[in-house]
Amino acid sequence: MIPRDRLEQITARFEYLEAAMAAGDPAADIAALAKEYSDLRPVVEQIAAYQQLQRDLNAAQEMLSDPDMAELAREEIPRIKSALPDAEAALQLALLPKDKADAKPAMLEIRPGTGGDEAALFAGDLLRMYQRYAEAQNWQFDIIELQETELGGIKEVVAHVKGQDVFARLKYESGVHRVQRVPSTESGGRIHTSAATVAVLPEAEDVDIQIDANDLRIDTMRSSGAGGQHVNTTDSAVRITHVPTGIVVTSSEKSQHRNREIAMQVLKARLYDAERQRVDSERSADRASQVGSGDRSERIRTYNFPQGRMTDHRINLTLYRLDAVMQGDLDEVVDALTADAQARQMAEMGQ
Repeated sequence: MIPRDRLEQITARFEYLEAAMAAGDPAADIAALAKEYSDLRPVVEQIAAYQQLQRDLNAAQEMLSDPDMAELAREEIPRIKSALPDAEAALQLALLPKDKADAKPAMLEIRPGTGGDEAALFAGDLLRMYQRYAEAQNWQFDIIELQETELGGIKEVVAHVKGQDVFARLKYESGVHRVQRVPSTESGGRIHTSAATVAVLPEAEDVDIQIDANDLRIDTMRSSGAGGQHVNTTDSAVRITHVPTGIVVTSSEKSQHRNREIAMQVLKARLYDAERQRVDSERSADRASQVGSGDRSERIRTYNFPQGRMTDHRINLTLYRLDAVMQGDLDEVVDALTADAQARQMAEMGQ
């Protein structure tokens, strides 16, 4: 049973926000009020639906004592009682604490793991998978750092993804992705296993993370242009080291100024992610059991090409449509991971 006083507090807060925005108080932060109002609106709608069913049930039960209305009441009561559990579940879901980073853009990083050239090629496949998923979601997908291998694989890629609920949809992709398939270079037809790591970090804003300039070591590196080993070389590539944490980021675009911007953007995202993980770790002693904790040390998913299947090991979900998944059809697995995380939250709240 959901505490009535909690529902009343939420509704009262929503009504206050509505009145404050209507009054147009110049001293109020209208943008902040509007954001909170927008976040609370679906919750209040679920509260209203749930409370309406409760009122309908009470009214129907009172009608049982009226001979003229008793038959109608006996028909209505079972219908209302059957609808109440679903309404309560929907309300509990709406009341779950929201991840403040869910609406943020994200930094997507992919690197090959064990497996040599095949791992680098698989990293490239993952990049294209996420690009297609972003396109299907109408997101903006910008590659800001890309290092390729001679065979067309990827040594490292960092992308900036912007759009609606980007981090909410991508955050469960962080981890080790394993592939099982016959490499194009394998003449004997043997199946090889290799891996790539994916990291999804919420983009940090200046208000999220402050960096002391004294904590940074910035180095410029020589990057070569076209035309030969020593032709068109400039000190444009930038490497920034955050001394207290040892985090190092690099960017090698043509513009040194742009490289500083990109490197700082990536650095902020990594520091923000590290802080989020620290808070999560303090919040739960059993961090390994948490879905979406950001722990990238363990395998989360296997892509088995000979069998045409993808298995997400965190929720024991297997889909036998690997071709569609690699084309960016990720909604089913993302929805399942989101539902599992919500179920865990509800279980923790119940405890």
